[in-house]
Amino acid sequence: MTKIVLFNKPFNILCQFTDNEGRETLADFITIPEVYAAGRLDKDSEGLLILTNNGELQHKISHPKHKQWKTYWAQLDGQINQDAVNILKRGVMLKDGKTKPSKCRIIDEPPQLWPRNPPVRYRANIPTSWIELSIHEGKNRQVRRMTAAVGFPTLRLIRYSIGDWCLDGLLPGDSKVIEIE
Repeated sequence: MTKIVLFNKPFNILCQFTDNEGRETLADFITIPEVYAAGRLDKDSEGLLILTNNGELQHKISHPKHKQWKTYWAQLDGQINQDAVNILKRGVMLKDGKTKPSKCRIIDEPPQLWPRNPPVRYRANIPTSWIELSIHEGKNRQVRRMTAAVGFPTLRLIRYSIGDWCLDGLLPGDSKVIEIE
């Protein structure tokens, strides 16, 4: 039986099961044996991580050749404009090449969003804004590098969905198990 675990990875948690430095890892939240992460989220990113006991499914979810769309909510430093959004949609030149076209739109802060611990830094004189950005490749720290390249560094990054799976109803540290025959 295939197990799929939808996990809302909290901020500052390593996306692995062990750590020699005593930092919090997936093992502090996931007790289901023999499931492995299908992809990664940086320690300073939050949101949906999918784990499974099915290696073929793990590969299908995580490998860019399968073009699974991943949707992120990003809080940006500054008030992003439509010109920057249009550049993100077309693809951004990074040091390791141009990103593929993406889907991007300006959004209000998601109403179902939880407070981050610790909070994102607050500066009264510099506004922040939010975008929803969907990509189907997986360059290292890609969303953060894309938003920085258009002049709006990411302050907070939350992966909302991968393919048809999403965070709906999961608070940080919560997981939901789906079993498939």
